[in-house]
Amino acid sequence: MTKIAIIVGSTRPGRIGRVVADWVHQLASKRVGVEYEIVDLADQNLPLYDEEVPAAVGRYAGERTKRWAEVVGRYDGYLVVTPEYNHAPPAAVKNAFDFVYAEWQNKAIGFVGYGAAGGARSVEHLKLVAVELSIAPVAAQLGLLIPGDFPNYPEFAPLENREAELERVLDQLESWAQALAAVRA
Repeated sequence: MTKIAIIVGSTRPGRIGRVVADWVHQLASKRVGVEYEIVDLADQNLPLYDEEVPAAVGRYAGERTKRWAEVVGRYDGYLVVTPEYNHAPPAAVKNAFDFVYAEWQNKAIGFVGYGAAGGARSVEHLKLVAVELSIAPVAAQLGLLIPGDFPNYPEFAPLENREAELERVLDQLESWAQALAAVRA
């Protein structure tokens, strides 16, 4: 069965990312033939990247790095739920990408962004990071807007069309994750 991680990309206290990820998970869990799990970066307790040898070498020394490599390695694809901070992704999600290397490769990735511009600039930045790691980003993405989808911030009340937009992201993500299984084999 195809396994996809829904990565909560913010670790900030008071964040709304976990609420968004829970909504995504609730909808994604109804899909057949694929298993979605939430991976919350706040639970991973990753420090700023602190390995002495670059991740691409594949010699992880730290126990946290080894645990993170195991988490990343168990999935066929990823759906990153990310805010946008100052026209960029939060440091925590970029840091999570930097810690390991081979475990990301030849898998698919999709994005749900949120913020004043729907997280679009954060997502665009992370797509470049994904390509460098040989993760295939899908074209569809969901951008949740403040105030539209958060009418009484931080209350989350997605607009009516958001479920259909998310389904499009999930359709592409699942098909690419399944297709790339042959590449990984």
